[in-house]
Amino acid sequence: MSRGRSFVFACLSATIAAFALLLFAEVVLRFLPVSTGMRMVPVTAADPVFHFTPNRDYVFSREWDFILVNHGRVNNAGWVNDQDYRKDDKTPLVAVVGDSYIEALMVPYPDTMQGRLAKALDGKARVYSFAASGAPLSQYLVWAEHAVREYGAQYLVINVVGNDFDESHVDYRLGQGFWIYVPEPDGTLKLRLIEFQPGLLWRIASESALARYLILNMRLSQYMFGIETLRELLFGKPAFAGLRYAGNTAVDVEPRRVEASLKALDAFFRDLPLKTGLPPGRIAFVLDGFRYPDQAAEASQTFFALMRRELADRAKARGYEVIDLEPLFHADFAAHGKAFEHPRDGHWNAIGHGIAAEAVLKSKMIDRLRSAR
Repeated sequence: MSRGRSFVFACLSATIAAFALLLFAEVVLRFLPVSTGMRMVPVTAADPVFHFTPNRDYVFSREWDFILVNHGRVNNAGWVNDQDYRKDDKTPLVAVVGDSYIEALMVPYPDTMQGRLAKALDGKARVYSFAASGAPLSQYLVWAEHAVREYGAQYLVINVVGNDFDESHVDYRLGQGFWIYVPEPDGTLKLRLIEFQPGLLWRIASESALARYLILNMRLSQYMFGIETLRELLFGKPAFAGLRYAGNTAVDVEPRRVEASLKALDAFFRDLPLKTGLPPGRIAFVLDGFRYPDQAAEASQTFFALMRRELADRAKARGYEVIDLEPLFHADFAAHGKAFEHPRDGHWNAIGHGIAAEAVLKSKMIDRLRSAR
């Protein structure tokens, strides 16, 4: 056999073997709890509210060994919630708005903050959640407005975590499908939509168990060019040598980042009453914190520590209720010594959600709801 034919035969054999291996992996993975992904719908000027494909079950898992397996549901309105949402129900509605902490793909719905609130307030109020991973404060405004306009929400719980501040500003938000703040020529921040249209390649990949395993479970794209690398390129090396992240965000307090975050925070409080039409007494902020005393001491001068204080001060000055979870976490840990997040995932576990739900149920806002006639 000539060298040319030998080379062609070797390439063909290698291709067939590789294809057979990929096909075998695809078949095997279809029997394992590979994360299905959430399949967000296109977000455009004509359909500007981010949500997921409705009426669909999902499977969540993390990493190569499928930790944190959870089975859940996207409801009739396109939100991760076991309830179907109704527009004709006149029962008072509490809307819970947030990011992946409220989306809570890794926590069974009855154990989530919104699931616990719905059970505790059954007969007195409905509790609907509006949340998705990666959403910042600026996007919360759009969902809050949607909850009021479409479902008649009369009370609003806004969950705030560490990356909600800078990622509300166009200089630090790179994702698609969300509304973020963009400076006008005069410097005023205005909400703008970053439209999202899922490409053909992603639609094809979402049907493949192997592709989803590599992208979602193995997080292949993040390892190749992850958010850590991206932040380092944008902001330079962290200011805290021994601590890169605190409170779900980078620790550095680089002046430009802080300035953009404070401007976004001011714009958020400017727009909140305009978007919702709700008085301050019907809006409560749930503020995540550093969950363990030693962690809080170490991170006291980080970005999230600064922004926590700024949000609390601005909210209270305007008459909003702030439910600070940090001291509640510390007290519970001192009493029981149990973690509030999963060992390999920083989101709240069922214990963390339970503490948040209990705090909301004890809030002045819920007291007003319960006493309303």
